[in-house]
Formats: sequence, structure tokens, C-alpha cells
Amino acid sequence: MGRMPPGKPPAGPFTPLDFQLVLLRRMADHNPGPVEDARRALGASAADLREANKRWQAMLRSPRSRPAATRYRSVLGTPESVVPRRVGDLDCEAWQWPLPLWPDLRFEVLVAPDRAVWNEWLVRAPGAPVPVLRTLEDLTPWSCTVDEAARAFGPARPLQGSAPTRWGLAFTAPDRRGVRHEVVAEFTWGLLQRTAAGGRRP
Repeated sequence: MGRMPPGKPPAGPFTPLDFQLVLLRRMADHNPGPVEDARRALGASAADLREANKRWQAMLRSPRSRPAATRYRSVLGTPESVVPRRVGDLDCEAWQWPLPLWPDLRFEVLVAPDRAVWNEWLVRAPGAPVPVLRTLEDLTPWSCTVDEAARAFGPARPLQGSAPTRWGLAFTAPDRRGVRHEVVAEFTWGLLQRTAAGGRRP
């Protein structure tokens, strides 16, 4: 009987660890340092991160790709919570999962009655301490979510993200001296990555 040709063994199931690496891969464009620290904390190599992202993209683009809601359940398991949510005039469900890398956050997916996914991002976990956001200096990478920044410095204007899974907000925020600035905040998977302060406002 002939020997099997050499090759890479088939990949195992896509796990919650792999999914966290996918989130980190998107964040690495803005914050490579914290991403490297987080990757090491997960016990993963740079090659693991690249491979996880490659597999995730292949799943999204496959002609046999499952609906997004089914895919998240397959990867992350049964949601920790499923809560009815009303968005405008439409009813949906908010599915949430814990992720070890961010214990104070939950990965949330908004699922329509037809099981279409409307939104997918990180939000603050129920009962977790909410960050104190008073000045521009409080807006450090990974310090807050989209909703938290919008509430703290409202009214905020949503901006189109530079890529899928990215969001932007424009608002005014004071610095420690009380001088107000026009600010653009960029988020990846709902988590703050960086801010850019423009001109001052009276």
C-alpha cells in the first residue's frame, strides 16, 4: 500500500480561542502592541493568529457558508444570554457570549426574526463596571465601547467605518483643562482603538 503524500493535517474545529484571534487580527492595524500582549496571554503564536483569520475569511466567503447566526452558535456555543431587543420599530434578539480575553465585555449579535444578523460587536457585560469617561484623556485604546463613548460625549454622529467590523463616532470632548475639541473615535468590533482630535471649540 502506497504512502500518503505529505501535507498539512486537516484543521480542527474553529474554537472560541480562534475567534478571539480573529478579533485581535482586525485590531492589530491600530494597536499592534496591545494585540501582541493579548495574543501571548492566549498562548497563541503570530502564525496562529494569521491562520485563524485566514480560516474565518474562508468560512465567510465559502459558497456553502452558513447563516451568520448559525456560524456564531457553532463557533461560540450556546449564548450566555438571549434577550429581546427593540431597535427602532423592529424587534430582534440580542445574543451574548463571554470571551476570556475581555472578561468585562460580551460579544453581542443582534438577530432578526428571520435569523439575519443586524450587528455584531463587543459590549459591556451586565453588571460590569462602566468606565468613567469625562475628558479626551480618558479615551485610551480598548477603554470603552461605541455605546459608552456615544453616551458620555453625546450628541455623537456615527461615521462610516474604513472596513467591515469598524465604526466611527464624531463628537466634542473636553481635555483636562476644559478646552473642548472636535474628536473622531475609531472602533473595531465595537471596542475603541484610537482617537484623533481636531480643532478646538469654544
